[in-house]
Amino acid sequence: MKLTVKKKNSQAGFTLIELMVVIVILGVLAGLIIPRIMGRPDEARQAKAKIQMEALESALKLYKLDNGGYPTTDQGLKALIEPPSIGNIPKNWRQDGYLEKAKVPKDPWGNDFIYISPGSHGDFDLTCLGKDGEAGGEGVNKDINNWELE
Repeated sequence: MKLTVKKKNSQAGFTLIELMVVIVILGVLAGLIIPRIMGRPDEARQAKAKIQMEALESALKLYKLDNGGYPTTDQGLKALIEPPSIGNIPKNWRQDGYLEKAKVPKDPWGNDFIYISPGSHGDFDLTCLGKDGEAGGEGVNKDINNWELE
């Protein structure tokens, strides 16, 4: 017995209308999702600032363990990467410094962290001024302070 197979001459593919429907759906989804994503960079920068502050706090605590106290305000955070030349000169300053990259990081908006020692809220105060780089503010412009971190 011989079986004959008929070949179907059909073309598989999408029609122009189907492609247009998919493009419209993707456009609607992008319109809903992109505004939500666009608001996240500032939240990510705030989280990064908090992480940087915690790393600076750890480095300052190591500095204190080695030298018996925190750097003064005049010595600043620069004392974590090179031995201070003013004020109370540390005798046990760590050869490689206290920060991994051998430089004091800037906050996520490119501003310097504010370091005050002795601080009014503890042994030292560490502040990031937020997106606007000015004291005070709301939302993304709000100051981030080490004594308020959880």
